[in-house]
Amino acid sequence: MTKLVLLDRDGVINEDSDAHIKSPVEWRPLPGSPEAISRLNRAGYQVWVVTNQSGIGRGYFTEDDLDAIHEKMHAVIREAGGAITGIRVCPHAPDAGCGCRKPRTGLLLQIEEALGRNLQAVPFVGDSLRDLQCARDRGCEPVLVRTGKGEKTRRELPHDLAHVPVHDDLAGFVDALLDQG
Repeated sequence: MTKLVLLDRDGVINEDSDAHIKSPVEWRPLPGSPEAISRLNRAGYQVWVVTNQSGIGRGYFTEDDLDAIHEKMHAVIREAGGAITGIRVCPHAPDAGCGCRKPRTGLLLQIEEALGRNLQAVPFVGDSLRDLQCARDRGCEPVLVRTGKGEKTRRELPHDLAHVPVHDDLAGFVDALLDQG
């Protein structure tokens, strides 16, 4: 069975912004994240990105803008020797009531359908409570990084998620994962 890792985007792979990442110019990788994805790939992992992008639903940027942002992300990761296998995006505003906005699990269901398998015990790395809740609710292994909103999230973890592994950043998670064998 193919080895997988799921990643939130903003705050895990790239710098986060409360004003949203609206253009390729605003998309900046976090130090070491492209190389960490490359290391995952070399170790036989497919990497999928699972991201809420409510800026589309709010009218801050378009789907074409998002495509351009993701083209830049792919190029930066490719330059580091890695690849993202797939991206699943919720473009809806928070009040849209959709089933795909994390913490709901619709994006994970889409990945399961694409792969023809469940995501039980697959690591899902995020920086927010909604990432961890989404992972837990679909049977993935929730993992928290301190980058982005991660340190604030760590301080406010509810009791039912207090056990999640916490790493300084994506590279730290990859180090720990690959050390496990």
